[in-house]
Amino acid sequence: MGRRRRRDFSRWNLVLVVVVVVVILSNARVSTAQPRYACDVSSNASLGSFPFCDTKLGVDVRVQDLVSRLTLDEKVDEMVNAAQGIPRLGVPSYQWWQEALHGVASSPGVQFGGLAPAATSFPMPIAMAASFNSTLFYSIGEAVSSEARALHNLGRAGLTFWSPNVNIFRDPRWGRGQETPGEDPLLASKFASLYVRGLQGGAYGGSASDGFLKVSACCKHLTAYDMDNWKGMDRYHFNAEVSEQDLVDTYNPPFQSCIEDGRVSSVMCSYNRVNGVPTCADRSLLTETVRNSWGFNGYIVSDCDALQVLFEDTTYAPSAEDAVADSILAGLDLNCGTFLGKHAKSALQAGKVTEADLDHAISNLMRTRMRLGLFDGDLNTRPYSSLGATDICSNDHQQLALDAALQGVVLLKNDGSLPLSTALKTVALIGPNANATYTMLGNYEGIPCKYVSPLQGMQIYNNNILYSPGCRDVACSEGDLVASAVEVATKADAVVLVVGLDQSQERETFDRTSLLLPGMQSQLVSNIANAVTCPIVLVIMSAGPVDISTFKDNSRISSVIWIGYPGQSGGAALAHVVFGAYNPGGRLPNTWYHEEFTNVSMLDMRMRPNPPSGYPGRSYRFYTGTPLYNFGDGLSYSTYLYKFLLAPTRLSFFKSNTRNSRDCPTVNRSEAEFGCFHLPADDLETCNSILFQVSVEVSNLGPRSGSHSVLIFSAPPPVEGAPLKQLIAFQKVHLESDTTQRLIFGIDPCKHLSSVRRNGKRFLHSGRHKLLIGNAVHILDVSKV
Repeated sequence: MGRRRRRDFSRWNLVLVVVVVVVILSNARVSTAQPRYACDVSSNASLGSFPFCDTKLGVDVRVQDLVSRLTLDEKVDEMVNAAQGIPRLGVPSYQWWQEALHGVASSPGVQFGGLAPAATSFPMPIAMAASFNSTLFYSIGEAVSSEARALHNLGRAGLTFWSPNVNIFRDPRWGRGQETPGEDPLLASKFASLYVRGLQGGAYGGSASDGFLKVSACCKHLTAYDMDNWKGMDRYHFNAEVSEQDLVDTYNPPFQSCIEDGRVSSVMCSYNRVNGVPTCADRSLLTETVRNSWGFNGYIVSDCDALQVLFEDTTYAPSAEDAVADSILAGLDLNCGTFLGKHAKSALQAGKVTEADLDHAISNLMRTRMRLGLFDGDLNTRPYSSLGATDICSNDHQQLALDAALQGVVLLKNDGSLPLSTALKTVALIGPNANATYTMLGNYEGIPCKYVSPLQGMQIYNNNILYSPGCRDVACSEGDLVASAVEVATKADAVVLVVGLDQSQERETFDRTSLLLPGMQSQLVSNIANAVTCPIVLVIMSAGPVDISTFKDNSRISSVIWIGYPGQSGGAALAHVVFGAYNPGGRLPNTWYHEEFTNVSMLDMRMRPNPPSGYPGRSYRFYTGTPLYNFGDGLSYSTYLYKFLLAPTRLSFFKSNTRNSRDCPTVNRSEAEFGCFHLPADDLETCNSILFQVSVEVSNLGPRSGSHSVLIFSAPPPVEGAPLKQLIAFQKVHLESDTTQRLIFGIDPCKHLSSVRRNGKRFLHSGRHKLLIGNAVHILDVSKV
């Protein structure tokens, strides 16, 4: 396997794996086999004498007993993803590497076939996030874990899934942005913790250390990892220079939430270095922050071959043994790859690590396997043992996939032409993604239960769909199909153009250099816009933002829709929105920039602007330029009105709990009405005393019912380094036509209204704060007593 077996796991490798697996399964008839468990006394009664097999004992006691019985070679063999079995103790081999980013995915530990030929494919996380629906995040995680457990019960998967990806989508060109919940720390944090809770099941309500896990989730990639391969710099060699301010304020919150709120059982360190130190060898990060500060009690795994990268692609470790030792002593427990297995023993012999260091790592690994029930013998009497083939691709899960795709549809422009009438005689469906199937899945995909392409979806509503691809593929490098597409468009009463990107344009190991539509796609859209007078619906299928400024203000383009990579039912979701069966309510989880943003180096990790150098900053929180579309943008077929009903106008705390003005520089001191001072956000007693609630009235003034995401932002006083505004809460609400509903939001000022200083400390500053919902503004003065 060696160095080049990276986590990008090329599609050709996947094809080869699938072919090999099909042959093996057809010969061995594995489809009816049961998984092998440790401590299976039905096959070996002597195992019952081992304390590690006694389920009446606590997990930590069992783990200690097991680890004490292992030889050095056996310990080393357990610290790689393809863990070896220990026959003398009745412990089977175990593959740690499974993926479940948006459904159970093809990966080394997952074998589709037999009674489980497929799994439900939900939208990519970037499209899930567009729903701004916390309940949906949890429900999808719960459905995915049920299918994962079912596959395991059928002998086709392990129970450790290295998902979700909760990195911040910092730069619009990042090829892996599709895997993330977007650019906002709060949204990413909510997604992270709720998806993890859905995956891991009932253990959330129990002990964080020994609760039974439905599956084990993993939050990745820690940290400041959001650049794969851009203009000659790749993720293996990249040193992310990040301020403590940005780490605390932007990059780390989703991981902290994963641990503190989601109680995730695994964290994955990334390939890159942060401020010179490889994350997998950073004790300050893995032990002092993740374990000691955030209270993590699980196992830490490297991204695949990251230890080999640490040794070969950086100058950090002078030897292979040093690379292994640095990682283990930093807090790493498991190496995805073979590097640790090859060099751990020699590192021990060289005195760079001790056997006790290995025992600590092994204990974290075995604790996770025990929490999953993998040392309980036959699981027929344990939770989730009844899950099987009928729980995979169930009607409920497939309906959830459709619902998720619907909730992720973002309407960005509408001149009133949408929804289209089902009475139209003909509709032209044009574009390289107009009949997309596989493209809708995005990456880290499995085999879907079914596909409903945009063409198939449109045919549900109109029997006379005129289809023309317009381009041979998404790259659209040849224009010979453009003319025929224009001719098709002239024969229709409406045109739906489905353009955008696919994995040839944005993917793992491949970042974009341009935000424009690839190849001749823009020419395709322009030629059709110039040739017809009927309504034109422009649909963007992509993860990253696309600069469509040419068409945003073009009166010939009636409407614009973004659908992300919407999963197996994406075509049906698009058609339901276009023809009015569903009222769109999605919102953009990322800022959309103009092409000029590509002048900014992707290697610059700063979130805040630097006016003297012309650096504009990043994300809606700090970007000082004019975006194409804003984070949170999204229209509906209804009109919604917001009103603050009840919220405090003044918030006071004792001056004795604040710091003086010397520690609180403002951009404009005169705007800090009550003087310049601040409250440390770690003063829990004072912070808890000033919690408050906001009551908001939301009205649907339109003729249609709809599900609507209500987003509350705060805008702080002009303190140096503070964001322009930041999301502090959101709720999804369903409103019938011409109805009003009252919503309550709990606000923690030290968390939601504060900002982070250069030293990484969070403070609540005095002055005038604003609460924002749509066009509604509420002023809150923070002052001293």
